[in-house]
Amino acid sequence: MLYSSAQEWRDATHKRVLFFGMSGLGKTYVSNVLRGAGDWFHYSIDYRIGTRYMGEYIADNAKAEAMKVPFLRDLLLSDSIYIGSNITFDNLTPVSSYLGKPGDIAKGGLPMDEYRRRQEQFRMAEIHALLDTEYFIDRAGRLYDYPHFICDTGGSICEWVDPEDPEDPVLSELSKHTLMVWIKGDDAHTEELIRRFDRAPKPMSYQAEFLTRVWEEYLSKNSVSEADVDPDAFIRWTYAQALAHRQPRYAAMARNWGISVTADQISAVRDEAGFVELIANTLEEAA
Repeated sequence: MLYSSAQEWRDATHKRVLFFGMSGLGKTYVSNVLRGAGDWFHYSIDYRIGTRYMGEYIADNAKAEAMKVPFLRDLLLSDSIYIGSNITFDNLTPVSSYLGKPGDIAKGGLPMDEYRRRQEQFRMAEIHALLDTEYFIDRAGRLYDYPHFICDTGGSICEWVDPEDPEDPVLSELSKHTLMVWIKGDDAHTEELIRRFDRAPKPMSYQAEFLTRVWEEYLSKNSVSEADVDPDAFIRWTYAQALAHRQPRYAAMARNWGISVTADQISAVRDEAGFVELIANTLEEAA
């Protein structure tokens, strides 16, 4: 690991951490706490995906919808209006809206082939954004003079890596430059995430093999064709399975590449000093 002991972490003049785990367990919360301290650069993987690697896809998708409206079509063709996404750290809706949900087009779904195409676009975008971490570490220090660095990853990082492979290209690169920290939830957190998702289901990205398995199982179990699938019903049904699928992958990432802290410990962090001490104590326990 980047810091071999608690003392090395405490003494480091440049602290670099990467948070991973399910969305909703505190990655962005603690990132905002540290960013608010003034000395930490916050690199959001999801923001980088939406602005650098998928921005054109998102804008073109919006333009395609606008082209269906004669009034807007004429304005677009004459370059009289501009369409773009307004992505911020706190509003990543354009990315999830582009990913969409598979199923009945009349209910806002996408044909499965198109859904898979967008999933693959996101997979490549996320890998590229993760591999940009070293560049942003350098940029944060060289351009903005930030001594410390946070990489705030999306929940799907575990889908594109093999945590049991000591030569995994993404994890090898990230572990060279950051201390990888899993924010781990318990059963109560999982139940709350499922309840929250059920109230407002949002598009997700999945490992291709996992998506194929759950899609075929859903079609068979409900005796429906692809075109008749209720998009929200499918992703609600899939969410708990996705959590169970990701949990052992996160655990292997923490075991082989970093450390783990609990979501409750993260939620108790109120300032930079509290975070530094939490990581130091975790490194001591790991030793």
